[in-house]
Amino acid sequence: MLDSQGLSLLADRDGDVVRRVEAARLRGAVVIASTLTLVEVRRPDGPRREALAWAVPHIRIVAVTEDIAKRAAALLDETGLDGHRYAVEAVVAATALEQPRPVLVLTSDPEDLAVLTTEPGVPPQRRVKPVKV
Repeated sequence: MLDSQGLSLLADRDGDVVRRVEAARLRGAVVIASTLTLVEVRRPDGPRREALAWAVPHIRIVAVTEDIAKRAAALLDETGLDGHRYAVEAVVAATALEQPRPVLVLTSDPEDLAVLTTEPGVPPQRRVKPVKV
């Protein structure tokens, strides 16, 4: 899964992120991003639109459903995090938590995502794993 930094780096054709996405796809994994992430990284200028137009066909965009929104709100309540920054992170976390495992989230902020995706009853190898990019 890509958060805004992961998607931005894919759109910029960052070598590390492109390799990770290609490797995941070769393993049969589905690389996703939230619709909210797509909105977050969009820019009105031509180069950004063109970069995103290149990146989006390489991934699957997952809608923010009512269930994901409710889970994101519950994550914020459980962790005590608040504000716009954490709201977006909570939607990314809730989306990741809904996916079949294993799940890696390519993110610029693995610490916050680790807090939001804590699953005490889940074995470590089955938990969502934030990875810094």
